[in-house]
Amino acid sequence: MGERDWRLFVYGGVASCIAEIGTFPIDLAKTRLQIQGQKHDIKHAEVKYRGMTDAFLQISKQEGLLALYSGIGPALLRQATYGTIKFGTYYSLKNLFSQTHRDDDVLVNLFCAITAGIFSSAIANPTDVLKVRMQALGPTAHPSIVHCFNDVYTHEGFKGLWRGALPTSQRAAVIAAVELPVYDFCKYHLMTAFGDKMINHFISSFIASLGSAIASTPIDVVRTRLMNQKKLKKLATVTAQPQPFLYEGSLDCFAKTVKNEGFAALYKGFIPTWVRMGPWNIIFFITYEQLKNFY
Repeated sequence: MGERDWRLFVYGGVASCIAEIGTFPIDLAKTRLQIQGQKHDIKHAEVKYRGMTDAFLQISKQEGLLALYSGIGPALLRQATYGTIKFGTYYSLKNLFSQTHRDDDVLVNLFCAITAGIFSSAIANPTDVLKVRMQALGPTAHPSIVHCFNDVYTHEGFKGLWRGALPTSQRAAVIAAVELPVYDFCKYHLMTAFGDKMINHFISSFIASLGSAIASTPIDVVRTRLMNQKKLKKLATVTAQPQPFLYEGSLDCFAKTVKNEGFAALYKGFIPTWVRMGPWNIIFFITYEQLKNFY
């Protein structure tokens, strides 16, 4: 490992947190859109929001403007771990291969991205669960990250914090496999036209975000629904009512979603996903590149 390699992790974490703050309300709208319309779930059967803009308006009016940032605590904690590890690992692995492979080697970039995505998402999964729960129910149900953590751990146990870990890793691998190599590929081939300038970073980020949104949205819908469902710990009392467990896993969630709501349901929240990914990637990569130039 080189002398500067630790800085890649710091840059990745800082840039991820800045991008998260700037785009978080869009992510909240995406979560609300993805969990609504589940016909076999009474709590989320109603289609309450007609789209991203309608979600913004209704949430602001009914829950207050601050509700658009419900879950920002675990989101920042997630980026401080997930973002730091993901981008630091990706660029560190790329540096290891740089002596024997070209910077735009697609296979090498894919390997580095998928490895970084799976590894980082597995570690940060509990913060993702807390973020989704707080986004879904708003500040009234979970006023703080500590309250949400206690609720999940008390009623669902340690396993509740790892709800949806498999699709989360799959989604992270898909996003990383598309987003990071596409960004590097575009940036590399646009160097002759724009150089290593902000306009290059902007265009490359926009293209990368479209590809990752198309590839990852179905997995993201499954991941969000799995994370949002509760499976309460078994109680010792004979009078305890069995708790409904809507989905047994990723494939079951995928099949039930398509069966009950149609294939298009897998792309619920696509617009806010792309709208968020675009600015998120632009803010991230521009911040990341400026940090590299600064120090």
